[in-house]
Amino acid sequence: MAETHVLFVEDDDVIREATQLALERVGFTVTAMPDGLLGLEAFRADRPDIALLDVMVPGLDGVSLCRRIRDESTVPVIMLSARADAIDVVLGLEAGADDYVTKPFDGAVLVARIRAVLRRFGHAAGPDGPGQGGAEEDSEALDGVLVFGDLEVDTDGMEVRRAGEQVALTPTEMRLLLEFSSAPGTVLSRDRLLERVWDYGWGGDTRVVDVHVQRLRTKIGQDRIDTVRGFGYKLRG
Repeated sequence: MAETHVLFVEDDDVIREATQLALERVGFTVTAMPDGLLGLEAFRADRPDIALLDVMVPGLDGVSLCRRIRDESTVPVIMLSARADAIDVVLGLEAGADDYVTKPFDGAVLVARIRAVLRRFGHAAGPDGPGQGGAEEDSEALDGVLVFGDLEVDTDGMEVRRAGEQVALTPTEMRLLLEFSSAPGTVLSRDRLLERVWDYGWGGDTRVVDVHVQRLRTKIGQDRIDTVRGFGYKLRG
C-alpha cells in the first residue's frame, strides 16, 4: 500500500522540522514548505493525500492557500493555528478546511487527527458510518436515492442534486448530509455529529459543526436544515 503523502506548510523552522520527523516516524511521506506560495506549488506538483496548513505563513497565508486548494480539489485540509481564536478557526473552516488543530500540539494528537480525517475521506459512508439508516416516512427512497423536496441524495453514487442540478460537496459535507439524511426530522446534537462525521472519540470544538452546517446550507438551501436551539440540527423531511 502506498504511503500517505502529507503536505505540511509551516514557517517556523523548528516546528516544521520536528513535525515532519514525527509524521515520517509513523509512516507518512511529508513535503514540508515554509510559505504558502511554495505550498501551493507543491500541492499542484505532488497532489498530496492531505494538507496541514498553518494559518500565519508568509507569501500566501494559510486561509488563502486553503481556498486555492479547495478551488481545485476536495483533498482533506487541516488548519493549524497558534491560537484558539474564534476568528482564526472560523476563517479556516469557512475557507473549506475540514478540521483544525491548535498549537502547541502533541505529535500523537496530530497523528490521530490526521488518521481520523483520512478514515472518513476513504470511507465516506463506511459500515459504521452515516448513510446506513433508512429514510423516514417524510422522505422517498428510490434505488438508493433519498428525496427531500427538490433535494436528491444518491447514497450509492455519493451524488447530490438540487432541482435537478448536481451539487458539489466536499467529502466532509457529504458525510454530514448523509448523517442528516439517515434520520430526517430527528434532532441531531453537535456531539453526535462530531462523533459520527468527524470521528471524534473525545470532546471536540462544536464550531467545526456549526460552520460546516452553514456551508452545507448555502449549497442545499438555507431552509433545508433547521437549528433547534440548545439541542442541535435537523433535516427537514
